[in-house]
Parts: sequence; C-alpha cells; structure tokens
Amino acid sequence: MPSDPLQFVATTSFGLEAVVSRELQALGYTDQHNIDGHVFFKGPMEAICRSNLWLRSAERVGLVFGQFPAHDFGELFDRTMALPWEEWIPSDGQFPVSCRSVKSMLHSTPDCQRIVKKAIVERLKRAYGLGWIPETGPTYAVEISLLKNDATLTIDTSGDGLHKRGYRKLTATAPLRETLAAALVQLSVWRPERPFADPCCGSGTIPIEAALIAKNVAPGLKREFAASQWPQLDRALWRNFRDEAQALIQPAPTEKLLASDIDAEVLSLARYHVRQAGVEDCIRVSQARCETFKSSNRFGCWISNPPYGERSGDLPDVERLYHDLGEVWEFLPDWSYFVLTTHGGFERIVNRHATRRRKIYNGKLPCTYYQFLGTRPPMASEESPQDH
Repeated sequence: MPSDPLQFVATTSFGLEAVVSRELQALGYTDQHNIDGHVFFKGPMEAICRSNLWLRSAERVGLVFGQFPAHDFGELFDRTMALPWEEWIPSDGQFPVSCRSVKSMLHSTPDCQRIVKKAIVERLKRAYGLGWIPETGPTYAVEISLLKNDATLTIDTSGDGLHKRGYRKLTATAPLRETLAAALVQLSVWRPERPFADPCCGSGTIPIEAALIAKNVAPGLKREFAASQWPQLDRALWRNFRDEAQALIQPAPTEKLLASDIDAEVLSLARYHVRQAGVEDCIRVSQARCETFKSSNRFGCWISNPPYGERSGDLPDVERLYHDLGEVWEFLPDWSYFVLTTHGGFERIVNRHATRRRKIYNGKLPCTYYQFLGTRPPMASEESPQDH
C-alpha cells in the first residue's frame, strides 16, 4: 500500500489560490505551497475523501505521483516507467492520459501523452505479469504537466470537476461556476448572522453557495468521485466521512438570503436549483429589477455577478444598470458591496472607490472583484475580507 504522507494538488482559478489554501488549512492540511492556480499539500490517504467532499473553491484534487526533469522523450519515458504505478493502478485499471505543456522543449502534447501511456503500460505489464492491460476497471486519469524542463505527473481523484455539486442540472446563459461563486462569498465579509442579497442572482448560484456555507453543508455531499471506486479507499471510509459531514450540517440562518432577478425564466431555474441543493429554508427568490432593491436591515452584504456587456451592443444597457446600482447603494450606506465584472470603469460609473480590488478569472475572462466595505456592525469580531 502507498505510504503516508502523500503529496496532493488542488487546482483552482487564478486569483483563488489563497481561498483554497485557507480551506485546506481548515481541514488540517497545513503543509502546503501555492503556484499559479495550484495548491500543493500533504496528507494521509484519507485526505482524498475529505478534500473532495469539503473543498468549495477548488476545481479538482490530484495525487502527485511524480516530479522530475524531462529534457527529451527518452528521459520522459524512463522516468515515468520508473514510478511504482502498480501501487495505485490495478491490473484492470483505466488510465487515460492528458498533457499540458508550457515553455517546454517537449511541446507536442500528443507525443507526450503516447510516451507516458506506453511507459505506464510497460510498467504495469511487468508488475502484473500480463501481456496486455484490459482497462475495464476503475479510472485513474493521469495528467502530465510540463513546465519548461520539469514534469509533474498526477492522478485525478475527483473525476468530474468539483464545481459539479449535483444540484445544478439545468443551466442559464453564461452561468457562474459553483466554485467561483463560493469563493466570492468567502472573499466577502458576509457571515450567516448578517443580511445577504444578490439582486442579479441569475440561476441562483451565489446565494445557493452562501446558503451551503451558512449551513456547513459539504459541497461534495451529493456526488461521487473517481476515487470512490478505487480499491485503495474502502467504501466504509467514504461512508464514514459522508456520515460525519451529514452530522455537521447546521440549521438555516434566522435571516433568509435574498435572491432576485428581472428575468422570470432564469428565476425558474434558480428556484429549481435551490430545491435541488436542499436550501429552500435559507433563500427567498423573487422577481424584481435590481435598481428597485430596498432593505430596512443594516450591515447587509450585496454579492453579485451582474452582466458584463461583453457584446458591444449590450454595453450601454449594462452601464445604465451599473449607474442605477450606484444610486441604490446611496440609500443603504451601512451595507457592503461585492461585485465581479470585466468592466474597467465600474468604480467611475457607480461613483465610488472600492475599498479593495481583486483580479479573478471567470473561466477565461479576466475580471475584477470590487469590494466596497460599509459600516462595521457593532461588536463584529472579524470584518475584513480574506486578503492574502
């Protein structure tokens, strides 16, 4: 059996490494380091279960199987074949190989995939005394990542990306990934005891992720993972971690989270997703124009991902919307506002300076997360957004 501790990597969008790092620290995995969209960490084998179940802002978790220099295809083959693949991949295991190459002399990704695949096959044939590998069993997807002359080989433990929580079976136009939505909430000053509003909620992803955080629901509780089928991880172990996560769920917050949008069709998706996520007790969904938003509550948090106006014909309408948001905010001076957009003139249009700005990628779109901090609530213990 593989020995502990093991080396893992949690991948994430650029700009969210610190969020994922804090999530891992909360799980007890403090031996870690970050490199551009990757958080490397060490832990026992059970970390595969815990990290997949609990990470909210990571895209997937990989087992780091080997790291070595690779200056040519021969070196790549020999060093790959020298790794003890049989410790993880059984005689019938499936192991598709993918490749990423950045500034490497080995720039042909199809050739790299073929070489790594052949090396693993030869290693397993020798280890199991077989003439061929049937690949009919559980999946151990292998990725070869080449950065300059360094190769990193990982085995994917997640399967589908971790943004696939299981509650969003229907999608709207340009949906926000669940992992990014969770990060936006965690980068705000919102806490379950404070009012929450997303008046541009679309299909409801941001308020749903906030509700899951408020109730301490493990984001991976309703889905399976590639490693769920691995013989190295007993099904009883997965069951124990799922039972533990179920027992840690908290009651809904006293104040309902407000989710609204002007589009009736997209709101029907939001209501469906709220039900699928099991957070009907947390969220109130309503149809309304965001520029009509009002609240008698103080110290609330507005977290939203409004339209960007990426198509030139939409830009004037989007800028009018942003202008109207600034006017609404004048009547809620105690609130804090958190908005993700690609628009570089957002502060000018809403007529206020952000307390801080954070560069984040929404898919391939470079965005800015504008954070406007309002009045600190009385006796607040922590009112600064996560900023490392």
